[in-house]
Amino acid sequence: MTPAWRRRLPSYRTLHLPSLLLWAVVACAGASWLAVARLQQLHAAFETDARIVHRLLSQRVVQHDAIMATLALLQPTAAASNSTDAASPLPRLPSVYPQILAVLQRTAQSDWPPALQAELAAAEASSRRTGHAAMAGLNLPAGRYHLVLAGTPASYALHIDLRSTIPMDEWPMDRSTSPVRVTLERDGEAFVVQPGRSDVGAWSRTYEFHKLLAAQSQPLDVVARRSVGLHELPWWGMLGWCVLTAALWAAGRALWRQRVARQRAEELLRLGQVARLNTLGELAAGMAHELNQPLTALLSSTQAAQRLLADEPPDLDTAQMAMARAVEQARRASTVVGRLRRLVERPDLAGQAQPLALPMAVHDALHLLEPELAQRGVVPSVTTAPDLPTVLAEPVALQQIIHNLLMNALQALEQVPATERQLHIALARTDTGHVALSVRDHGPGIPPEARQRLFEPFYTTRTGGLGLGLTLCDSLAQAMGAQLALAPEATAPAQDLRGAEFVLTLPTAPPAHDR
Repeated sequence: MTPAWRRRLPSYRTLHLPSLLLWAVVACAGASWLAVARLQQLHAAFETDARIVHRLLSQRVVQHDAIMATLALLQPTAAASNSTDAASPLPRLPSVYPQILAVLQRTAQSDWPPALQAELAAAEASSRRTGHAAMAGLNLPAGRYHLVLAGTPASYALHIDLRSTIPMDEWPMDRSTSPVRVTLERDGEAFVVQPGRSDVGAWSRTYEFHKLLAAQSQPLDVVARRSVGLHELPWWGMLGWCVLTAALWAAGRALWRQRVARQRAEELLRLGQVARLNTLGELAAGMAHELNQPLTALLSSTQAAQRLLADEPPDLDTAQMAMARAVEQARRASTVVGRLRRLVERPDLAGQAQPLALPMAVHDALHLLEPELAQRGVVPSVTTAPDLPTVLAEPVALQQIIHNLLMNALQALEQVPATERQLHIALARTDTGHVALSVRDHGPGIPPEARQRLFEPFYTTRTGGLGLGLTLCDSLAQAMGAQLALAPEATAPAQDLRGAEFVLTLPTAPPAHDR
């Protein structure tokens, strides 16, 4: 059977901090995943809207190129060719295309308006070199520019309003409330198509989209920006995840505490059963010791009576027979008592001893007594010497001794105020090479007249006690080659002589290569 010290479960108190840290990691990881998923969702929506915006604006500016190509195909009328008017408007185009504010025409006999002469002439020369329309008079803050196409016998210029270019009926966002800022930019200037939102707070994450319009004649850069603030993160979902994981953590911790409590109860029950059996053995051994003396006296008296009666002449045969029966019964009683004593004698625990880690045995005993410690408000201090060797002991007997000593200390501490309750456990090597376990309480102490009789059977200083606990511990210690003693009063610290200290001295286990 696996020893109890090898079947131990960690205390739920020792597991509280790691499990709390695990919950924090899981909660943070889940909340972070929800936040990242939300950011990815917003980014995907931003990219989709930005691409739609680019496509719609590209379609409109490409439409300008188509209009220019159509105008180039139209030959000017004779009247227009001979006209000296600098600019011939074509009124029908602005009525069909609201983004076209005016249409200008230059023929061989006319020139561009004086105010626009230089810009439009330069754009016309550029258009004639490249073969496609060219921009002139770009004023992005105002959203106006001219598109010039050189042709023969006439060249044309469209005065375009960018605000009217925006297809409102197909626009993918609400321009007044959308957080996406859309601009048309070139040479450091920008035309604001959609203002977006800028008040995102101290923390923000910005997405950007840059792409030129799909018109070689109008190389405007479509720029979309989207800043995500803290208020757009899924806080309710993150909070719900944290609450859910906290509930699962609390349920798991409750189940773990229940499991630990159940195993503690099983261990205490097993220790109680072993203690009752050992107590019964002590009781039977004490009874045998107490009955042996009167039985021996009875045997001696009946033998003497038999000899005396043998000198009497009357009815000697009957007297001798009666005394013989008395002697026989006395011997029989002695035999029965001896048999009972042999029956309840403990087996040789020294033969069952094995190498054990004494700090682990103390840890297991304190684990079993956690409820009693908490109930009395006692926080034990454990001092372990470095490089402490393993000891040679029987696991169950060692655990029972430590458990009994700790329970005696807790019962003694009940007699002092809660603020004065202290329990010290020390593990150290002795001068003789053994390992000593010291259990000291700051209770009322042991009276001088009781110190010499503590290990006697049926002697107790506690009301309701049987007086067999320390006797049992002493017997168990001796049976496995150890020694249990009450420390002298002189070993107590000078500043506090109150309390009692018991010392269990155990032999060290031999090295592994000697076993």
